[in-house]
Amino acid sequence: MIIHNCEGVGVTVENMTIYMDNSATTPVRKEVVEEMIPYLTENFGNPSSIYDLGKTSKHAVEKARKRVAYAIGAEENEIYFTSGGTESDNWAIKGIAFANRNKGKHIITSSIEHHAVLHACKWLEGQGFEVTYLPVDKYGMVSPEDLKNVIRDDTILISIMLANNEIGTIQPVDQIGKIARENRIYFHTDAVQAIGHVPIDVQKMNIDLLSLSGHKFQGPKGCGALYIRKGTKIEILLHGGAQERKRRAGTENVPAIAGLGKAIELAVGEIGESDKTLLEMRERLIKDLLKIPKTHLNGHPIKRLANNVNVTFEYIEGESLLLLLNAKGVFASTGSACNSSSLEPSHVLTACGVPHEIVHGSLRLSLGKMNTQEDVNTVLHQLDQKIIYPHYDFKHLTESILKSE
Repeated sequence: MIIHNCEGVGVTVENMTIYMDNSATTPVRKEVVEEMIPYLTENFGNPSSIYDLGKTSKHAVEKARKRVAYAIGAEENEIYFTSGGTESDNWAIKGIAFANRNKGKHIITSSIEHHAVLHACKWLEGQGFEVTYLPVDKYGMVSPEDLKNVIRDDTILISIMLANNEIGTIQPVDQIGKIARENRIYFHTDAVQAIGHVPIDVQKMNIDLLSLSGHKFQGPKGCGALYIRKGTKIEILLHGGAQERKRRAGTENVPAIAGLGKAIELAVGEIGESDKTLLEMRERLIKDLLKIPKTHLNGHPIKRLANNVNVTFEYIEGESLLLLLNAKGVFASTGSACNSSSLEPSHVLTACGVPHEIVHGSLRLSLGKMNTQEDVNTVLHQLDQKIIYPHYDFKHLTESILKSE
């Protein structure tokens, strides 16, 4: 297989690829592709049609809905299919805001949310709503006490992500959900990165709305879902047809929905086994990378996604590291793929207090099912101290420090 980079240069995938950017997107599993194919070919009917071909497609959609509901502890009629995490986040936040503005106009979120949440909140501020952006500690963790202190009588929504897409920190969602429920405030969580890594039960966690996206757990791109607890007062964003029980207009993407259903069933069913393997590789990467002088771990050392490694190197730009790794056939990132074209420093690392002068030196390695210990060995070899800092004499620096003491 040949892929081409932006200069049109062909790269043979079989000979070189080590993919460690699974937080950006994941390859679609073979079983998922097999689930999708019939609805791309002979079973192409519109789910809204009343004849048999349409009913076959409708059955596929409902089967997927059942799988998604089971995966997060919800009921089937609480699952609504969308185009992905961004739409789900926007629907949850804007939908709750406009449907409940007679009660209040105050929303609480965190400073390290995905831009789909932050930009939606910023837009709502222009519509007369007030938003509190909770700070985080150096690990990227939200404090439940801080949350309690900013709740107001007119607070209508709390939106805190389950796990951060850049640094992997897992938030205390159980506590946040409890606080929201005690104060009768809707609680939304962006679980896009968490599905397949963190066991989720929307009932036990007191979650009212939850966003997910298929391509983060080896499903197809362009397909996601929003869980909306029964009885939740929420506005419709897309008007037109009567699809998704009259709440989300537009002909359903049947092949992708079928694939998403299969992917989430596989991902959630394999959490224990998969995370054990990922944890071993993650810890090896972190341990060896931190042996390199002037290297710092970002995110919580323990309460983080099993597949996430995020480190900052001093004296080097993250983009330079990416180019170095790309030349060696290793695909990684500096942070969120949705913000990769921006020259602005990571808002997540900045919120965690990473100094401005080194914030651009971050590297995110996010592991997946296809990765092996041999991949880890190769990446660590490519990130050797002599390669990263070829002209920096750390031995001389250490000796100078010792002499000065």
